[in-house]
Amino acid sequence: MENKIDNVNIEKIKPLPSPDHIKEKYPLPENTAKNIFLTRKLIQDVLDKKTDKVMVIVGPCSIHNPAEALEYAQKLTKLTESVKDKLIPVMRVYFEKPRTTIGWKGLIYDPDLDGSCNIHKGLEQARKLLIDIAEMGLPIATEILDPVTAQYITDTISWAAVGARTTESQPHRQLISGLSMPVGFKNTTDGNIQTAIDAVKSAQHRHTFIGLLSDGRNGSFYTKGNKYSHVVLRGGSNTPNYTPEYIAFTKELMKNNNINQNIIIDCSHANSGKKAALQSKVLANIIEQFKKGEKSIVGVMIESNLKHGKQSIDKPQSLLSGISVTDECIGWVETESMIKDLYNSITP
Repeated sequence: MENKIDNVNIEKIKPLPSPDHIKEKYPLPENTAKNIFLTRKLIQDVLDKKTDKVMVIVGPCSIHNPAEALEYAQKLTKLTESVKDKLIPVMRVYFEKPRTTIGWKGLIYDPDLDGSCNIHKGLEQARKLLIDIAEMGLPIATEILDPVTAQYITDTISWAAVGARTTESQPHRQLISGLSMPVGFKNTTDGNIQTAIDAVKSAQHRHTFIGLLSDGRNGSFYTKGNKYSHVVLRGGSNTPNYTPEYIAFTKELMKNNNINQNIIIDCSHANSGKKAALQSKVLANIIEQFKKGEKSIVGVMIESNLKHGKQSIDKPQSLLSGISVTDECIGWVETESMIKDLYNSITP
């Protein structure tokens, strides 16, 4: 056809199964759904200041190997039993990676890590893994990146994040206003905290937007607002923002914007200069703030894998077991030590 004006830059289109179809293939067991409901309620109690327990959102920067993710989940489940009276461990199970330019976008988009981009396979692998982990009784955290993807997996999630690159996005703020779990908005990559607070305010209000229905059709969504949206401090432009002066500044912004003073601190990213080993330094500072009576910090995030380090994804067949293919992570031994340090620092 000459003078084509539609889909000029589309190479091909592959239909995907509806969320209902994937959910029917990988249904959420009733007892597991009940546990997800209860863990969401526990996190809500933290944000409502009904409990002094501290959230610990911990796990790989990204999931690239489901078997390794299950091994990590088993270790975290075992550790949870010894710290659950003071802490709420929530496993990071991140399938979508926002890229500054280009790069591997995560298991959902490219499950074979080879550029084949079998999204159908990725969606199925992701949902199956989420259910397998949830059946262990472990709360799950993920990042909400693609609003369409959310319809396939959010029933398994106890806590979610909106990343630094998408906090300003109106479609994400609208989507979060209708989600059923607490959601944290990160400050932007340049360190702007007000943008995250604006996102929280927006997500706490009602919205109407166009979205994907579970049967695959589009629909108009009318939300109630998500009262459990909150701020995550992750540093910016290589400048940390976890120290007491930044917490005081963030609390004042929250007060001026009439939102609850709930802050989660990301020990990774710009707060650690993307050096995994420095996450323990960040946590040590947070522990000192707890000892001095700081109540606005309700949780921490730690990027952790089975083994310390990171590796290139260029040769998928040569990947070493248990090592991140995106951001550098600490290993399990250091993870366990950090969590126990936090646990032992909290006065019953």
